[in-house]
Formats: sequence, C-alpha cells, structure tokens
Amino acid sequence: MTVKARIERIGEFVDQEVVLEGWLWNKRSSGKIAFLNFRDGSGFIQCVVVKQDVPEELFDLAKGLSQESSIRVTGIVRKEERSQIGYELTVTNIEVVSRTEDYPITPKEHGVDFLLDHRHLWIRSPRQRAILKIRAEVIKGMRAFFDENGFTQVDPPILTPSSAEGTTNMFETEYVNGENAYLSQSGQLYMEAAAMALGRVYSFGPTFRAEKSKTRKHMNEFWMIEPEMAYVEHKENLQIQEALVKYTIKHILDHCPTELKVLERDTAPLERVVAEKFPIITYAEAVKILQEKGHDFPYGEDFGAPHETELTNHFDLPVFVEKWPANIKAFYMQPDPENPDVILGADLLAPEGYGEIVGGSERIHDYELMKERFAQENFDDSYNWYLELRQYGSVPHSGFGIGLERTIAWICGIDHIRETIMIPRTLYRLYP
Repeated sequence: MTVKARIERIGEFVDQEVVLEGWLWNKRSSGKIAFLNFRDGSGFIQCVVVKQDVPEELFDLAKGLSQESSIRVTGIVRKEERSQIGYELTVTNIEVVSRTEDYPITPKEHGVDFLLDHRHLWIRSPRQRAILKIRAEVIKGMRAFFDENGFTQVDPPILTPSSAEGTTNMFETEYVNGENAYLSQSGQLYMEAAAMALGRVYSFGPTFRAEKSKTRKHMNEFWMIEPEMAYVEHKENLQIQEALVKYTIKHILDHCPTELKVLERDTAPLERVVAEKFPIITYAEAVKILQEKGHDFPYGEDFGAPHETELTNHFDLPVFVEKWPANIKAFYMQPDPENPDVILGADLLAPEGYGEIVGGSERIHDYELMKERFAQENFDDSYNWYLELRQYGSVPHSGFGIGLERTIAWICGIDHIRETIMIPRTLYRLYP
C-alpha cells in the first residue's frame, strides 16, 4: 500500500512506494530522463522520471511542469549518495493539483528590493527555507535551555504606558480611554516583577523600535528573549548567558546540518564557540585594545560596528565587555561598588563581525538609589509600580536580553538581518 510521506523522514521508506505532496521548485531534462527538484516544506528531494519506465503522457507531463506548480508525486524511495539528503525518488506517477504560470522569482538573479516585494514567495527558496528552519530550532533550543534550568516563561504586555529606556524611539498610539500608549521596546521592567514572584523567568516576544536606522543589524520589529533572575548577581549572570549561547549553538549543530550545508556555513567557528571559554574584558580594556590597533576612540562612547568587529577579531570568540561607563547605560543598572562610575553589566559581542547579540546587567535593588535615579530621569507616576519592587521584598537580581534575529544572522553566517524573519519591517518597508 502506498503511504504518504514527508521528505524530512524519507529515509524511513527506502525501497517503498510513497506519495509526496508539495511543489515543483525547478526541473531539468534530457531526451530520456526528467529531474524534478521537488519540495514539500520539510525539505527538497530530486524526483527522477525515466522515459522508458513510465507512460509517454506521464513523461510529457513531467517535462511540461512549470515552476511552483503544486503536485503529488508517487514513486519509489532510493538511496543516492550524491544527493544532499542521501535519497531520491524514482517517479511512477504525477498528479497536478494546481498549475502555476509566470512565477515571478526565477533562477536568474533578482534585486533585493524585488525579492523583498515578493518576500511571501521568496521564503520558498532553499536558502530562505533553511534560515527559517534554523530560526525555529534556535527558538526550540533556547526554550529547552530555560526549561532545563528552572525558568518559567512569562508574557509581559506589548502595550505600555511608558518605556524602559525613554519614549523617543517608540511607536505611539492612542489607547481606548484616550491615553498615550506605546508598543513595547522591551519587557524587562515587567520581567523584574515576574522574577520577584517566580524566581527565574524569561519572556519571548516581539519588540518594536521606531529607529530610523538603515544598517544591516537593525529592524523596526524584532523578537527578544529577556530572562530575569532573583538572587543572581553580575558574575553568575554572565555564566548563564554563556551557557545559553553554547547550548543554542550546539543544538543547531546537532539538529540543522542540512540547513547549514545549504547556507554553505563554515561550522568550525561555531564548534569553537561551544568548546572554549568566552573571554571577559572591561570597557576600559576594550578601549585600550582599540586605541592600540589604531582606532581614534575616546573613552565614554558606545562602540560602532567597526569597533565591535575589531574586538571580536582580536579574540576570535564571543567576548563579554563589562563595566561600562554608567552615564551611557540605562538608569536601572547596578553601579560597581568598587567604582560607581561604571556598572555591573556587559554586552556579549559575537565574532565574525556580527557584534552585540546580548546586553545585560545586575539591576539596582536598593530603594533609595532607585529613587535617586527616578529623580534624575524625571519619571512620572507611570513608573511607580517599578519603584515599589525595591520597596517590598527587594533582592539582588540580574537579567539580560538576547536579540533573536542577530543571533540567527550570526549562526547562519548571513550578511543582513532582514533574512532572519519571515516578513521584515525596516525603515522603508511595510509591504508585504
């Protein structure tokens, strides 16, 4: 009896007849054989139609199929060492479900704007499918890490009355009662409240920043994972971040070898990340390294992309840069008791030019100090609940945020962050 199969599990059906349901990606043919590159969403497989083994009308049908026509293909699964997946299908029948004409994205080169205008179709290509599969596995791996380490997922609100770091780069809307409301740029403040209830928590969801940035590392809608942990101080916070990154990279190496091959990703740098300890340097040490390497970089400024690349090239590993000047970091970050001008926080810079993927810190837990910060920031009453966290049962606590798309871009080794999400939202793009 012919069974329905998926390409991702095709190895379970060697020498059996199966039905695959999907689409024709492309084809080539000679006078006697037609090769159909078929996809079903779970993968790609070559389907071989041999003229002498099938009715003439079936061979003509195979040769006449158009790109992205939806079809059901019946055939015998064969081992094939030359195949990327190790198998191919010897076709015995084809049923056309829907014929496609004039598919816009052809094997020829297309401009980026054209491809983004057709992003809803572009994601069908092998490369884009591989990136989205890796995205799904990154999420799965991160969730597994948190599940295995005693974290509880909590979902903070997306509509907020204020911001975590100022409203200048936020999307504003009017709430149902006429008040100003904003699309969240971070769930961190709410997650601190959740940590006081559940100990170790994380959020995972979309964030929105109305920055007018056109760099390859920025989007206006992206996804963040934001853990917060009660009774965790700065050093332990870095240890947890490193463990999460290593766990995630190993998960991808173990579960996405085919996708990494499609992307032609050199996995040696990723394997090194799993195997070696991440270096930790202070901001002051980072500035010294940059200056010694010829950068005219003054103490007290944030790093740009060239500076982050220089630092990671120096170590050839993800590197923590800790103890930043307090005046260029957020109000809630705990000052270093040995030097209150710097904070107990760090950014994790990914190697190979990908830059910051994690930012975190120990949070201020002292009520009086937080009151001082509130006065300096001129906060209104919409932040009172956050101050109360320091008034009722405050404890040392820490947290961080890891940008999903930046992490995926690094793992995949791709140039632009816009390929790491299904439909990107960038400065000039709200379509499709």
